[in-house]
Amino acid sequence: MKLNSRQLREYIPTEDEIRQIVRKPIYIIVENVLDTYNVGAIFRLADAVAASGVYLVGDTATPDDPLVGHKIHKSSVGTWRWMPWKYCKTVKEAIEQIQNSKFEVPNKSKTPNSKIRKLHLVAVEQHKESVPYTDFTFEFPVAFIVGHETTGVSKEALSLADAIVEIPMFGVNKSLNVMVSLAIVLWKGIEKL
Repeated sequence: MKLNSRQLREYIPTEDEIRQIVRKPIYIIVENVLDTYNVGAIFRLADAVAASGVYLVGDTATPDDPLVGHKIHKSSVGTWRWMPWKYCKTVKEAIEQIQNSKFEVPNKSKTPNSKIRKLHLVAVEQHKESVPYTDFTFEFPVAFIVGHETTGVSKEALSLADAIVEIPMFGVNKSLNVMVSLAIVLWKGIEKL
């Protein structure tokens, strides 16, 4: 089923329709992202790559927020209804919830693969220990961590990450929008899936 933006805004999926989506072993942890447009756009991005889930952390607004949830609904173009999501107080809590879920990496060989694999944590952030995203080999399942529009991913979350990747910047602007950065890194990551 493919829906255009008008259909996505109006259609309310059933639980069965949501379960039928073949998800990739990708999780997105959104830490303290304050702009509801960014949150909604991340839902749209998560749907585009068929991520397994979105974890909204800390001060990040949620679609069920009575004051600002409608802004997420609008900017997500309704994809928030299709994407499994949870709210967590901390990144550590989000990671624990993901690790307690069952995930498998799609197996392209004919050999059965029921082994649960280690969750790889990749923060998208400019940092002294970061590597260019183009030089990084992504492993699955993976959780991408993105952070606050100004202060970035917290020190606590960075300490939990297996790797930190960044997008090289060549102009005077120090960084890209959080959703744009995530999109660039996600598409590089899924090219091998």
